[in-house]
Amino acid sequence: MVHVSETADALVVFGITGDLARRMTLPALYRLTEQGLLTCSVIGVGRRPLRDDELAEQARESVTAAVNDVDEKVLTDLLSRLRYIGGDAEDGSLYDRLREALGEATAPVFYLATPPSMFLEVAEELAGAGLADNARLVVEKPFGSDLRSARELNERLTAIFPEDRLYRIDHFLGKEPVQDIIYLRFANALFEPVWSREDVDSIQITLAEDFGVEERGSFYDNVGAIRDVVQNHLLQVLALAAMEPPSGGEDAIPRRRLDVFRAMPAVDPDNAVLGQYEGYREIEGVAPKSETETFVALRLEIENWRWAGIPIFIRAGKALPVSATEVVVRLQRVPQLRWGSHRLRTPGNDDIVLRVGRNAGVTIGIRAKTPGKEVSQPVSLDLHFTEELGEPPEPYERLLADALRGDSTLFPRWDVIEETWRIVQPLLDSPPPLERYAKGTWGPPSADLLAARNGGWRVPGSGD
Repeated sequence: MVHVSETADALVVFGITGDLARRMTLPALYRLTEQGLLTCSVIGVGRRPLRDDELAEQARESVTAAVNDVDEKVLTDLLSRLRYIGGDAEDGSLYDRLREALGEATAPVFYLATPPSMFLEVAEELAGAGLADNARLVVEKPFGSDLRSARELNERLTAIFPEDRLYRIDHFLGKEPVQDIIYLRFANALFEPVWSREDVDSIQITLAEDFGVEERGSFYDNVGAIRDVVQNHLLQVLALAAMEPPSGGEDAIPRRRLDVFRAMPAVDPDNAVLGQYEGYREIEGVAPKSETETFVALRLEIENWRWAGIPIFIRAGKALPVSATEVVVRLQRVPQLRWGSHRLRTPGNDDIVLRVGRNAGVTIGIRAKTPGKEVSQPVSLDLHFTEELGEPPEPYERLLADALRGDSTLFPRWDVIEETWRIVQPLLDSPPPLERYAKGTWGPPSADLLAARNGGWRVPGSGD
């Protein structure tokens, strides 16, 4: 099921004083207030002993730090909706106070902006206090740490919050440029005719970050690149780029994404490269002999009619030369032409590049005649979405609004999450040897060999 018809009449944010709420949640709630989409009360729950006015001041600081030209009237409206309940999530009395604060609310949304280790505990306490009936639960990634733990977590959570009332956030699906993949493919006659094995040589997806782990050492060392961005973000992007046209009911897009994953064999560790940038082990919170990967490159396949035989390359890493996120659909080379004494050579492939990072847009690589010569050279057609369409909303604006109105389209279902864990599980069970790489490079040199037969990795520009 995708839609729950009842609009939320209360939003409860666990972890309201945490980093995620400060950077993302509170600014998103301001923007929803500005658009008239936040009409219910907001109850913040945290460990700190704060008064309502102290939470309001923290919220003001968060919003003013993230939003340009804050409208004081809108901010005052948001702050007037905020209430705070302090206490330990393990303390049953906290939930008694929460029940009292909810009053006559009958369709609350509980959003857990907390570590995943707290998901089940909070859900069970909510159920014990009689607060789970008709409520929706929103949880952050990662959902489990492998296939087994994800299955166990899902079984226990859905015993309290059924699938249609359990919303699992993957903020990449809330990104406007990621959602735009569907529009680019199916709202234009230009792309879909060449979007298959008949014309495509390979597909690449890159998520590059030019910074390291920084102050997140203790968190990241228990996660790594596979769990942090591949199992969730990048596989979801791949599904949108590879799926069949959606049709039918409201669950059409989730069904099409699931079809892609079910057609994918699990990754072969022999077709993967793991790396760790030099100096990672010296970061505070990182184990001195850590084997956590900060870079991953792998080759996958989709065994269906559209994509059979076409290699899919995924690459993600930290401390790389630039920050960029892009999907590259590399077309097959055209044949060489001869007429008379002329020869038309095409030494490379044309790329269709969907930029889904900060510099969202499309780049189409083509070849044109070099002036004054009988040879071709590559040129690019570039479209920058921000210049043409304006600034897009932040992902959490869309996702929180959808959760409040009961639209789960952009929240991965359990069957999808189970498949993505299945796909990456061999890398977790039998990882290839970890290779070191220097900061500011494109990872271990062996990663280049994965895509060498298909024209090599495309090098993104800064900000792509």
